[in-house]
Amino acid sequence: MPDLTNKTVLVTGASSGIGRETAIRAAENSADVILHYCTNEQGARETEQEVIERGRKCLVLQADFGLEEPKGIQTLTSFSEQAWDWKGCIDVLINNAGADVLTTNRKSWSFFEKLELLWQIDVKSCVFLSRQLGKRMFLQSQQNIDRDTGLPSIINIGWDQAQVGQGGDSGEMFAATKGAIIGFTKSLAKSYAPHVRVNCVAPGWIQTAWGESTSDYWDIRAKQESLLKRWGKPADIASAICYLASDESEFINGQVLDVNGGWGFSSA
Repeated sequence: MPDLTNKTVLVTGASSGIGRETAIRAAENSADVILHYCTNEQGARETEQEVIERGRKCLVLQADFGLEEPKGIQTLTSFSEQAWDWKGCIDVLINNAGADVLTTNRKSWSFFEKLELLWQIDVKSCVFLSRQLGKRMFLQSQQNIDRDTGLPSIINIGWDQAQVGQGGDSGEMFAATKGAIIGFTKSLAKSYAPHVRVNCVAPGWIQTAWGESTSDYWDIRAKQESLLKRWGKPADIASAICYLASDESEFINGQVLDVNGGWGFSSA
């Protein structure tokens, strides 16, 4: 497994799904973990227990990334300060936090209400934390502070179909927001090179809360659009993230890694 020994890893949106699986996998690979959550404290505490049971240190932080300005920036600033101050470093930043506009009461919101929330939580928090914490990671690496942890790494979460497009309201809003994250990732990798690596994992159809309760149409389509003919699992994404976080991927930078079983086609 990828070796994350001595690394301090921050995972946003770690109370369930991909974030939770990633935090647990990072602990299994010998990292100490900072867990972020917004409202699901019980889920975050359950993730915390999983990390502790694997013999690793853990810090749980709450922050609502969806607040409007000026409260939004104040919240992100306070959160980033608390995260950094825990150990005076962060080796891996995983920007996983995302708004659920498909399974909660938000599914009845208008297109632009959903888009605004996705922009605030998915995009803005990713950009802010990558710049706020990334600058500190950059300086720490530039000053050659020997912590035996390799190059710092930032990993963002995109979407495989953001680069090819998908019709419909959901396709349009997710392509707009996740496409922005992909473009930002490639630009930030150039800004921070050669002292911080920045990459993006782009999941395909992953069976999180929405996938577990969706209609037969989407179930069939998800399986048809993967060459492996199955849904992806949060563990599939966590494995890819931990690989990019490890020194085994030290020559991978500014890349978008599709994790979708291979792009297939849909006749549904």
